Amino acid sequence: MTVGQNMGFNMQIAGRPRAEIAAAVDHAARILRIEEHLHKHPRALSGGQKQRVAIGRAITRSPDVFLFDEPLSNLDAALRTQMRVELGRLHAELGATMVYVTHDQVEAMTMADRIVVMRAGVIEQVGRPLDLYNRPANQFVAGFLGAPRINFLAAQVQQVMGNSATLAIPGSQVLRLPDLVEGHGLKSGDSVRLGFRPESALRQGEATDGIDIAAQVAVVEALGRETLVYASSEAVKSIDSESQDGFFALHFPEQRDFALGAATRIAVPAAALYLFDSAGIACRFPTQALSA
Repeated sequence: MTVGQNMGFNMQIAGRPRAEIAAAVDHAARILRIEEHLHKHPRALSGGQKQRVAIGRAITRSPDVFLFDEPLSNLDAALRTQMRVELGRLHAELGATMVYVTHDQVEAMTMADRIVVMRAGVIEQVGRPLDLYNRPANQFVAGFLGAPRINFLAAQVQQVMGNSATLAIPGSQVLRLPDLVEGHGLKSGDSVRLGFRPESALRQGEATDGIDIAAQVAVVEALGRETLVYASSEAVKSIDSESQDGFFALHFPEQRDFALGAATRIAVPAAALYLFDSAGIACRFPTQALSA
């Protein structure tokens, strides 16, 4: 079938009049900007155009709810970005509910009004993208949202006083963290995990009241407008890291010149630190993010 025949097929098998089918196809094609492709066959279309045809086939039925099951997974990076923009525009124009399933957290963060994070069929948290990013309910949600992923390292509770805790980081310093969530349940001797986002890393020379670890540059990704650095520390190990090699990910929003193997410093202010208990439940959120 041609693109036009494909988009009108659902209405055809429903026995709708030809004039009504033609009008619905033309309307959907205008919305998706594929009017010039209506006479073409699938072999003449790009991956992105084929996805538009599939969406157009749904639009012609005027549904109240669209269901998308990883619709961009087979597209290249440039097309995925383009189609994210197109789907956002389409959602605003149609005003219909869209349920969108994806493993790509960038798609979830950029496209969703609300995100439902699931693990093994169980809902972990529901909320607006930035709410989940800044206040994840647990370590799983914190690790799922964000690219590069959040960094985790082990610590042990030395003392708890009200909503503050003193933590010992193996191989590094002792750290005092205020602003624990109410009812946190932490006690002396508990094994916990600290988390910090890659963008929270301070530049060389900036003082911090939080984590301060000597490290070595292992990998540099120069992306033009930004720089990603993966650093390792002999004293403190990264756990559950994206690279699975124990590297800490650091993000700098500008061009930076790092030499491989060079000594560096992982410095993160206390206001940017997350804290999770031994069960992975969040006990503290960054006060930096909350005040932004």
